[in-house]
Amino acid sequence: MNRFLYSLIIWLSIPFALIKILVKDTHNSLWKVKLKNQLGIVKEIKGQVIWIHCVSVGEFNASKPLVDALLSQYPKHNIVISTTTITGSVAVKNHYKDNVIHCFFPFDSQLIIKSFLNKINPKICILMETEIWPNLIYLLNKKKIPAALINARLSQKSFDKYQKFSPKLVNESLNKISVICSQNSFTSDRFISLGVNKAKILTSGSLKFDINDPIDQSTINALKNIVGDRSVVVFASTRDGEEKLIIDSYLKFKDSFNSLLLIVPRHPERFEEAFKIAKTAGLNVKRKSIGEKCAENTDILIGDSMGEMMAYYSISDIAFIGGSLTENGSQNMLEAASLSKPIIFGNSVYNFEEISKKLLDNDASIQVASADELMKTISELILSDSRREKLGANARKIFEDNKGAVNNVLDAITPYIKS
Repeated sequence: MNRFLYSLIIWLSIPFALIKILVKDTHNSLWKVKLKNQLGIVKEIKGQVIWIHCVSVGEFNASKPLVDALLSQYPKHNIVISTTTITGSVAVKNHYKDNVIHCFFPFDSQLIIKSFLNKINPKICILMETEIWPNLIYLLNKKKIPAALINARLSQKSFDKYQKFSPKLVNESLNKISVICSQNSFTSDRFISLGVNKAKILTSGSLKFDINDPIDQSTINALKNIVGDRSVVVFASTRDGEEKLIIDSYLKFKDSFNSLLLIVPRHPERFEEAFKIAKTAGLNVKRKSIGEKCAENTDILIGDSMGEMMAYYSISDIAFIGGSLTENGSQNMLEAASLSKPIIFGNSVYNFEEISKKLLDNDASIQVASADELMKTISELILSDSRREKLGANARKIFEDNKGAVNNVLDAITPYIKS
């Protein structure tokens, strides 16, 4: 695929993307802003701008240590953070208030990107993790605006897809980026195999190790009041299909342990779905948002709130990481590791390839092949305080030992930021 064909596909996809916004996002008051921004209609920003693009909440959370450092190091610059999702935009605004400017990421067509860039006029564009947008990168290069791909990750699955469908386009785009800071050596090697100039690549480590968000004690206290004195197993950031697998297996192992299952779906639009799955299974289910205390016979609490994952982890005895029983590549394991929690995940961990390997190699997590194996493992861990403590302590050590990526990234991008 070349850039002309890619651009044609983008143009043809825009009407469908607009329909998706109208169908999916109109319940939220931000939908009109999202629609305008994605078409390149944004307010003009005066002064020097550092633009950071994060897809959604996960990427934004990973970017926080860097954003904090940039706010401190460049107090006279405007920090613009773009997201693709509304949940991402809410997370940005809740965390940084008016200290940064938020906008939604535009469609990657030349006409739209030109309009967007003319309005915000960034001194540098920092793309998070997997955000390789050929037209954006082409226009940034043409305008001599440096681009950095940071906390970059490239799974074997994505590498194979690039090699099969668009090796030339990806190669051209990546080589127009000024610097690539990859999370791990696997990613660096794959970029090199795609033909990226080695001089552009730095294996900086994962910014997720540098996250140090404070946890709201009032939220923790409220959760403790809801769950009571029972042991709690959190199923964090579950994806479509996982709740049913977990609940079906729980029904088989229900008599093996008396723990409260705290299920927190990854996306808020699935809170109700998860509740109905548990209710249909005949289980006693409550919602966190109601605030009602769980009884001894409550089986499941649905964590139907945003921005409280660290509080959920804090009150848990065991943490299962969602997105790993289904083929979604897993969610972030390091939040649980930072709180010394015993971690379990499934076989699908391609988004956290090196992190999951570090945890497994250092007896800091357990990997399971199925929902039944997951429940069996939970029932065994609940009975062993010492095993849980060891897993949690090892996980915390991995988290502490791998800090420092934010300094590596800052060293790499600072030469491209004009004071």
